[in-house]
Amino acid sequence: MIANIPETELPRIVVIGAGFGGLKLVRQLVNTKYQIVLIDKENYHAFQPLLYQVATAGLEPSSIAFPLRKLFQHKKNVHIRIDEVISVNIEDKFLTLKQIGRVNYDKLVFAQGAKTNYFGNDNIEKYAIPMKSVPEALTLRNRILGDYEIALSITDYDLRQQYLDIVIVGGGPTGVEIAGALAEMKKYILPKDYGELNKDEVDIYLVDSGSNLLSSFSEKSSLNAKKSLESLGIKLIQNTVVKDYDGIHVTLSDGKIIKSKKLIWAAGISAGKINGLPEHVYGARQRILVGQQNDVIGLKDVYAIGDCALMLSEDKPHGDPQVAQVAIQQAVTLAKNLKAELILKDPTPFVYKDMGSMATIGRKKAIAEIFGLRFNGFFAWLTWLFVHLISILGTKNKILILLNWSVSYFTRDQSLRLILKAKDLNGSK
Repeated sequence: MIANIPETELPRIVVIGAGFGGLKLVRQLVNTKYQIVLIDKENYHAFQPLLYQVATAGLEPSSIAFPLRKLFQHKKNVHIRIDEVISVNIEDKFLTLKQIGRVNYDKLVFAQGAKTNYFGNDNIEKYAIPMKSVPEALTLRNRILGDYEIALSITDYDLRQQYLDIVIVGGGPTGVEIAGALAEMKKYILPKDYGELNKDEVDIYLVDSGSNLLSSFSEKSSLNAKKSLESLGIKLIQNTVVKDYDGIHVTLSDGKIIKSKKLIWAAGISAGKINGLPEHVYGARQRILVGQQNDVIGLKDVYAIGDCALMLSEDKPHGDPQVAQVAIQQAVTLAKNLKAELILKDPTPFVYKDMGSMATIGRKKAIAEIFGLRFNGFFAWLTWLFVHLISILGTKNKILILLNWSVSYFTRDQSLRLILKAKDLNGSK
């Protein structure tokens, strides 16, 4: 196979990754005097903040995913290739892709985001369920529903608990949001669908290494989040690290062992290295070091934005947070600078404008810190719903999500609890 990308007189920008940053960058460069090549492992953009709702059967995956080619129909300067980057050759300015081989570039932008960080624990990587992609969210949904089905036929209490109990690791927004969703699933869904099971037997643990949940929020918001989770019956274990997991036994740093067949890992991310990039470009957690124009330190015509990029300064010794808003704002600034380069204008340095943070904990429960305001409860929940709804790509997706949310609000129920298992063409699972 070959890339088969037309050779033109336009300078070629290759963008790796169709997450928030990469997608925003390409959309900003549509109909410019650049040829854009967008490379991603998937043919869709997934709205990651709502992955937990897919995992808990609140939304279908199609509601939070939008096809890349649909976005760029009739955009003649944009070419999409679905593949995985194997290596980069900085000297000769080309990428090697897993399937289609070599792709040349004039400018290269890394926007591939970050992967789950297991902190070197092979057992946790092998047995835990991460929450970074649509397939992983579907895997968790299948496991939860499948384990409920198995639990119905188990008479031994201790064995049944292994299928019912869930352990979540990580007290950030992902961990808190999925904990709240699972708690409401236990309270409202389990008695309806699995009335033969005792919902009081379902224990949901949230393990966090720190003393404050949602550590990027204020102490007051963290305390409100803790109270909300405890009111939902979540068992909080703080200042504790998960040391090991063998698929059943969750071993904690204080020596305690929890038995569960489901360990949800939301404890951190790492950028990951790219073959061909020199070692000096990597900073903490393998993020790529960039200058004020998101240019990779020491490399010409190479840029990085989003979770994989690390821009250090005196007032930000750890860089900007790895959140969608940073990626989007960096993409806008980089697009502006690339356009300016065509007309020989000076570039604009990137400055992150913090728009605030939000996290939902369940029905009518949320934490919001935006525009210098801090609030929680019902109004924060409505704000969270509105912001996420308008951020979703596609009118159809917005309508589907609003419909699902409305039905769920008024009925405390959904009709999406399907166990869908993919099969190969030969019929094997």
